[in-house]
Amino acid sequence: MTQTTITLYTRNRCPLCDKAKTALEELQQEWNFSLEEIDIETSDDLTERYGLMIPVVHLDGEEVGFGFVDKFDISNRLQEKSDSK
Repeated sequence: MTQTTITLYTRNRCPLCDKAKTALEELQQEWNFSLEEIDIETSDDLTERYGLMIPVVHLDGEEVGFGFVDKFDISNRLQEKSDSK
């Protein structure tokens, strides 16, 4: 069984990104997942794709949130994923 990965697309000096990262780190205390953080400013493609949406959260490659990241929504998504295994 592969471990769930949450990818957080962020950029520097982004207060919403900081809040999203804190929420995800809190969720890591309850759920078993790896957290990958990617700065969109390292790629023109990512900046073009997510520039106005950040932070963006992907759960195993599927976009599950952007802008204001809802901790409870992400928790529900993790529960759904756990139930489907």
